[in-house]
Amino acid sequence: MQTSIQSSVSFQGVGLHSGLPARLTIRPADADHGIVFRRVDIIGKASDLPAWYEGVHQSPLCTRLENDDGVSLSTIEHIMAALMGCGIHNALIEVDGPEVPILDGSSAAFVRGILSRGIRSLNHPVKALRILRPVSVARGEAWARLTPHETLLIEFSIEFEDAAIGVQKKTLNMSNGSFVRELSNSRTFCRKADVDTMRANGLALGGTLENAVVVDGAEVLSPGGLRHADEAVRHKMLDALGDLALAGAPILGHYQGMRAGHALTNDLLHALFADPANYEWVECDAEMAQRLPGAGVHWGEIPEVA
Repeated sequence: MQTSIQSSVSFQGVGLHSGLPARLTIRPADADHGIVFRRVDIIGKASDLPAWYEGVHQSPLCTRLENDDGVSLSTIEHIMAALMGCGIHNALIEVDGPEVPILDGSSAAFVRGILSRGIRSLNHPVKALRILRPVSVARGEAWARLTPHETLLIEFSIEFEDAAIGVQKKTLNMSNGSFVRELSNSRTFCRKADVDTMRANGLALGGTLENAVVVDGAEVLSPGGLRHADEAVRHKMLDALGDLALAGAPILGHYQGMRAGHALTNDLLHALFADPANYEWVECDAEMAQRLPGAGVHWGEIPEVA
């Protein structure tokens, strides 16, 4: 069955790139509503932004939605990952600024908020997007691919010169509470040299050592160090789940990413939907629904370090 959050929950913070304060509230929604963001600070223009891949205005640093009136909302990927990872199919998300609060740089706070309110089952079947044949995209040395699989399997590889990150690879089955247990508390990361460059160009204005893992060569500058030895690739998988959620439904398929970012995953969704032979919509029976991300997730699966 489709789901929604039981009651509203709010979060307060600043945007990672804008540095602007924002309040975000996740509200319950009915079946077939889907995930919709609403800019409550906007007057006189359409303020709703459906969480749909065609609404993405591609950016190398985050996932940003923009509607036909030019209203936009940035850095939606972490909350989208939390919603998908907790099995939430319907929600109205109100934000009073141009960017989703970064909080601690992971999805952990959003997951805690969702699970603290509880998940409501709606009397309506959930549909999934089943991958029927391989689809792939590439930009230079980076590539992403979707192939058929009975669950959502995410596989990711990264390579960085900094010894604190280096070469990392991980594969996880996203069924049930896997996202909450394995990925939800993994924070966004960056190199100190890149932070200096971004700030010189008016970006990453809300970034601190408390809401991102910052590395400099072999050194981790953020207090407390890493939450996982492979936290960087885990966060890339978190981002991928959030970006894949913009397909509008849970995906049954194997996602592989090599050095892939937000824009490339969005390219992949465009390529997927470009040919109806690539996929089919399936109404999930009880057995299939139990293989979807977030099915049966509970509070005890939240990592202690979150």
